[in-house]
Amino acid sequence: MLYHAYELQRSWLHSASSLASISAEWLANPANPISYTGLGPIAASALDVFAHAAQDRGKPKFGIEMVEVDGAPFVVREARVLSKPFGDLLRFTRDDLPEDAPSLLIVAPMSGHYATLLRGTVERMVESCVVYITDWADARMVPTSAGQFDLDDYIDYIVEFLDHIGPDATGGRAHMMAVCQPSVPAFAATALMNARKDPFRPATLTMMGGPIDTRESPTSVNDLAMERPISWFRQTVIATVPMNYPGAGRKVYPGFMQLASFMSMNLGSHMMSHYEMFKHLTVGDEASAQATKDFYDEYRSVCDMTAEFYLQTVEEVFQTHAIPNGTFRHRGELVDLDAITDTALLAIEGERDDISGLGQTKAALKLTDNLADARKRYYMAEGAGHYGIFNGSKWRGTIAPVVEEFIAEHRADHG
Repeated sequence: MLYHAYELQRSWLHSASSLASISAEWLANPANPISYTGLGPIAASALDVFAHAAQDRGKPKFGIEMVEVDGAPFVVREARVLSKPFGDLLRFTRDDLPEDAPSLLIVAPMSGHYATLLRGTVERMVESCVVYITDWADARMVPTSAGQFDLDDYIDYIVEFLDHIGPDATGGRAHMMAVCQPSVPAFAATALMNARKDPFRPATLTMMGGPIDTRESPTSVNDLAMERPISWFRQTVIATVPMNYPGAGRKVYPGFMQLASFMSMNLGSHMMSHYEMFKHLTVGDEASAQATKDFYDEYRSVCDMTAEFYLQTVEEVFQTHAIPNGTFRHRGELVDLDAITDTALLAIEGERDDISGLGQTKAALKLTDNLADARKRYYMAEGAGHYGIFNGSKWRGTIAPVVEEFIAEHRADHG
């Protein structure tokens, strides 16, 4: 019933948003005398804010058409190179990229948002790399005939994607970057591939704001996962996809619930952002208002994840701490982190990260005893919050160069 109630609310808000948008345009129209009064622009701005907040959103596009390198513009080309039921592999390249450019697989989170949340990450890294990214599917759009998708399947997808990418133009192995939640499955996939001496194991693994050991500097997200038994999550937040979607009947953790959870964590700041948007609109500062709109267009575009993946992640990562305790298994096989001997590891954390606290990602470096210290690096981004470590000015100007330097440093070791 939860999902059906949401669908009713969504339909109502969609109609209300359309009405508010039309009314805002009417009140602001120069042909309308009310637009020249004090009330007209204020009412139009308020309706515009409501219309934007209530509008229905679909899957965004990456839309990266061009990047600038050393002051020169270059066209960016996007291609879908592998399609699977629960996620595709996308490739981004730019014109005149050096032939010996390294290949980089960016593993996007499956946490309620689309991979386009990492648009800024891709845009910056395509300046120097052939960039691949996991484009996870919205679970409500995947028919039940495709089967289930859990943490084991997630790891299998990572391995298959790396196999598909293969060696770069120089014969070197691909590099991998995991942003937030996928740090755990990417770390596990790296260990499994190292143990098997897989020829396509990553040359480097960069983990950014990932919950490797959530006992370090626990945040409110970690506390919530620890306060309730797994049965509570199964009974409270899992819903069934309604009949109007291809995935009808599939058990999911709905994206709208994930969004509500994140919004409630910083409700005051989100309300202030919309109030600032309103003020910008009333004084005609369309550029500032549009910047806020662009952010929320991405932030409020959400997708569902399968119930089995969500519940397994909560239990293994946040409750039993399977990775740091050495009990994490993939399809029955114990994941041995000591098997990581030649994949260089870079752990990046944000000083002000309120989702993955300081030390949670760095823990990966302590768990790989057989990896030489020369192949480990830690970087703490001063003043950066969770999203700031992979988007924004700190990411572009300070953090990305660290990643590029790390990749370049360890390419020669993995021909």
